[in-house]
Amino acid sequence: MAKKRAGERTVLAFDFGTISIGVAVGTELTRTASMLPALKAKDGIPDPEEMESLFKEWQPDIMVVGLPLNMDGSYQEVTYKAKKFGNRTSAKFGVQVIFKDERLSTKSAREHLFEHNGYRGLTKGKIDSMSAVVILEGFFEENA
Repeated sequence: MAKKRAGERTVLAFDFGTISIGVAVGTELTRTASMLPALKAKDGIPDPEEMESLFKEWQPDIMVVGLPLNMDGSYQEVTYKAKKFGNRTSAKFGVQVIFKDERLSTKSAREHLFEHNGYRGLTKGKIDSMSAVVILEGFFEENA
């Protein structure tokens, strides 16, 4: 399969967490992102079969992983775990990984979900996947 050119690529985005990993998909062409079901994880490691299925279904050209940084931009323990997740996933599926600052993505995700669905929209999986949408849309804005 021929590689797609920049501007035409499919992108998977991940909001990394040790218990739940939010997922979103989008294309550079439309610059829009859609929520996918969050992946359950054990200490930041998702089910390998679910990951295999995700990559097989969407066949992404690149992946974006949100980096959970402290407000001053410094790393915390989970930042290193997110980088490890991104690098391992990239190597396993042969897809370029791009890390993106995700500060305040969860706050934006909560506000969006609450605005559209009230409190019933604020489930952990939905918040995590909506955060992945926020991360992916931010990536599209920065790479327009």
